[in-house]
Amino acid sequence: MAQPGGRRQDSGECVAELREWRPVVYRKCTDPLWLLLFFLFWAGSMFITGYAVMAGAAERLVLGYDSFGNICGRKNTPVKGAPLSGQDMTNKKYVFFLNSCSLEMQSLKISSVSLCVSSCPQEQLNSLEDLQSFARNNGSCLCVYNLNVSSYTLNPKAAELCPTLPVPPSKSFPLFNRCVPQHPECYSKYASVLISMVNEMDVFHRILSGILAGRDTVIGLSVLALAFCFIVVLTFRFIRTLLVHTLIALVVFGLLFVSGVLWWLYYDYRNDPSTELETEKENVKFLLGYAIFSTIITIVLLSLILVLRKKLQFTVPLFQIVGKIISRIPFLLFQPLWTFLILIVFWIFWVAVLLSLGTAGTAQTTSEGQVEYRALSGICYMAWYHFVGLIWTSEFILACQQMTIAGAVVTCYFNRNKNSPPRHPVLSSISILFCYHLGTVVKGSFLITILRIPRIVLLYLYNILKQKESACAKCLLKCCSCWLWCQEGCLSYFNQHVYTTTAINGTSFCTSAKDAVFILAKSSAEFASISCFGDFIIFLGKVFVVCFTVFGGLMAFNYHRELQAWVVPLLLVGFFAYLMSHSFLSVFEVTLDAMFLCFAIDMETNDGSAEKPYFVDQELLMFVNQSNNLTEGHKHRTMRCDNEDGTELQPMT
Repeated sequence: MAQPGGRRQDSGECVAELREWRPVVYRKCTDPLWLLLFFLFWAGSMFITGYAVMAGAAERLVLGYDSFGNICGRKNTPVKGAPLSGQDMTNKKYVFFLNSCSLEMQSLKISSVSLCVSSCPQEQLNSLEDLQSFARNNGSCLCVYNLNVSSYTLNPKAAELCPTLPVPPSKSFPLFNRCVPQHPECYSKYASVLISMVNEMDVFHRILSGILAGRDTVIGLSVLALAFCFIVVLTFRFIRTLLVHTLIALVVFGLLFVSGVLWWLYYDYRNDPSTELETEKENVKFLLGYAIFSTIITIVLLSLILVLRKKLQFTVPLFQIVGKIISRIPFLLFQPLWTFLILIVFWIFWVAVLLSLGTAGTAQTTSEGQVEYRALSGICYMAWYHFVGLIWTSEFILACQQMTIAGAVVTCYFNRNKNSPPRHPVLSSISILFCYHLGTVVKGSFLITILRIPRIVLLYLYNILKQKESACAKCLLKCCSCWLWCQEGCLSYFNQHVYTTTAINGTSFCTSAKDAVFILAKSSAEFASISCFGDFIIFLGKVFVVCFTVFGGLMAFNYHRELQAWVVPLLLVGFFAYLMSHSFLSVFEVTLDAMFLCFAIDMETNDGSAEKPYFVDQELLMFVNQSNNLTEGHKHRTMRCDNEDGTELQPMT
């Protein structure tokens, strides 16, 4: 391994002497080509963003629009060739069809003329005089915009420009803001057409509609996940034995409760006779998948907790040592907050671009002055490119946080005077990251991305093959997906050590990876069990946040079943909750791993003599020695028991 000064010794010496650690005086930019590749990728993302903003209109998915290109509930810009476009519809939030009792579906379009109105008629209107009186009393004009209210009964073309009489009473629909007729015959025809339209929509647009419709709930659940993250961070910062038992009890309760609620909702949806829409059928399928996945996770985690219940108490002094390190660098606890804010801004940007991209289309006018939107080609490829950007950029932001924390911990560990820590270690680590090591972070996050994308593609293929009888192909896809998931988890864990090694040596990703492998191979037997127990407790903290956030989402989304693929926004909420908890708890995780890697390097390069004293804190050294003694004692007792079991018993004489 290279010296902390940045120079490497001969190849025969794997680890250099570490007499007095100082910040690297001379650094060079590591992995610059990967940084250039990341910039080029984001240049393509900016092109897609500009294209989506210019060609898309996300409001059309949820607000609805009339036959003349006006989006209801907002101001509009004129469309060339459509004289009735470009109107201010701020106070007209509902879509009203002139022939609501005789709708027909033609190429995913409703044949009737639609208008934006301020309110739906609550009573039946039998004549033009009733339409005129309703417009004057309620300010809601049910005839075409270029017909004045005073001309309803005088204009000979009023019968063509006004709705078909009699107009049935209607109510506003909660999602698409449509005026739905309440007359039984009209309602059945209207509902059949609306069901056909929604079922023929592709999954992509149904999911976008669900996200837009439940946007307030998604935001509220994200705030709830943030509150849970603060609670778990405070628990780990001031951890005690009672808090560990409380956390484990809450995780067990949350796992069992969420699994039970998912199975109950699946049973309720499956036996609901009103399940006709494709979105409702998708809800049932997703709920079954969620319930099975949650049950498997619950069984695995409960088994691990049962097996490790006695050894988990051993992690309390370990996290107290980690808390002592964090108390010397208090600004480490604020690092996840900045990371979370950056992630939130990026996710909002990503969702906005996705919604605009999903509604990208060109407005074309017809001979009657109406407006139709034609979908653009190549949108699918842009959506996939945009999806890769979500994974890569999110992993890049999280990796920057890991590198920052690792650099600050390394600076404080290799400091002789423990009572006088270095000044501004977090700011120093951030400056070194942005000046020299962004390429290394880009490369590490890209490796995670290239493992995650094939896994997502395999899951997509598995969903396609679900309806076919190819059991062998489905089993093979599942096995490959599980293998990639395991590889991704191992790579994420390994990347943390690579970033710590880069912070120590100032070397590139591959060089740091080789050095980290050498150190971990020599010290894995000593620190693997201790680190695994600590990581398992941290993982339980993440499970706590996700479980209770998903439970809140189940309770919130279950009350909005109409035409919403709400299980997909629920999955999005669970994913965001996990990322938030990972971002906050990674302070303890990265601090723990960086502390043990620094300890391994310290033990490798020093011997505790006056010439080569250790940098380690005495409390950490005593903890490691105590854990090693307990491990050796357990092995000795096991060997003794094995020998005793192998002794042949002789009968007494």
